[in-house]
Amino acid sequence: MRKRGQIITKGKNSHLVRVYLGTDADGKRRYHNRTIRGTKKDALRYQTSILSDMDRGTFVEPSKETLNSYLDRWLEQSAAVRLRERTLTDYRELLRCHVRPLLGQKALSSITPLDVQAVYTNMLERGLSPRRVRYAHAVLRSALKQAVKWQLLANNPADYVDLPRQKRTEMHAMSKDEVTRFLRVAKEGPWYAFFLMALTTGMRAGELLALQWKDVDLNRGALQVNRSLTRGKEGWRFDEPKTVKSRRRIKLGPTLVQALQLHRSRQAAQRLRAGIRYENLDLVFAAENGHPMDRHNLSNRHFKPLLDAAGLSKSIRLHDLRHTYATLLLAAGEHPKIVSEALGHASIQLTLDTYSHVLPDMQQSAVDKLEDMLFS
Repeated sequence: MRKRGQIITKGKNSHLVRVYLGTDADGKRRYHNRTIRGTKKDALRYQTSILSDMDRGTFVEPSKETLNSYLDRWLEQSAAVRLRERTLTDYRELLRCHVRPLLGQKALSSITPLDVQAVYTNMLERGLSPRRVRYAHAVLRSALKQAVKWQLLANNPADYVDLPRQKRTEMHAMSKDEVTRFLRVAKEGPWYAFFLMALTTGMRAGELLALQWKDVDLNRGALQVNRSLTRGKEGWRFDEPKTVKSRRRIKLGPTLVQALQLHRSRQAAQRLRAGIRYENLDLVFAAENGHPMDRHNLSNRHFKPLLDAAGLSKSIRLHDLRHTYATLLLAAGEHPKIVSEALGHASIQLTLDTYSHVLPDMQQSAVDKLEDMLFS
């Protein structure tokens, strides 16, 4: 019977551990070889761990493939088939900037939790935010998790690192009175219908800017969210909505329907004035030439001046209109499940986590209602 393993002394404090792995498809014998720098006892300890892993069926033969080579394969064969193009581009850029420079040339099988931790420490030392570090961790952990599935790694080194505490971006939800002041000054401007829709539907800016008239049914007072607008190096692109639940039907209030009717009439007149310079992409909200509107230009040229005119803080972001919608509904007692579906959140848990600051008031309201019902 063939010995399963042997230790060959190569020199002082140098021992070759050789473990028999069986034969390949051509009948050729396969061995796992590893030089251990240390005592023979160290070599024996390593040999024992390999044999134990083989007995448990958890042994993975170390690959000489570099992390760079593996990441290329992972992006092409795994990530590309399940991610949106915009997300895939973000992954490539994040790995290029933060992971590949430090770990790219190392063998995939040699990467340790300490190596991964060093990447995150480097990012923090360069002034990057904890949120960015956590995003890098999510991408790298996903890549290495696939390596475990493909049996290139026995375990995922990214599972054993410490992450920086995340600082939540402060939300600035407007009060009812502030919304009234804002809409009063916005009413005569060209983007009134956009801001009104953001505040009364909770749609994301990318969803609003990708909305086409074919998605809107003014007679029934409803619209369908089918796509989101993003801008990459190649230019504008319509993508799938952010999550499966982001593809949703939304009811419109009478005030918004009336504003959209007026907006469509003004847009038709603008299209006639522009003539051949106008490219009709059927967008509900478009730039003067019919092209998609850049959200940063929209914020700087239209949104921020309106905040100033209404006497509101300029720290309020365009995205905070979505937060305002959710906060006002929850504060009014609307069920979080309904709000979650309207926002297109992936789960109600995300809604509860994001708007946990509103829940204590909701709980007090529930207590007051029950008190009224039973004891008044």
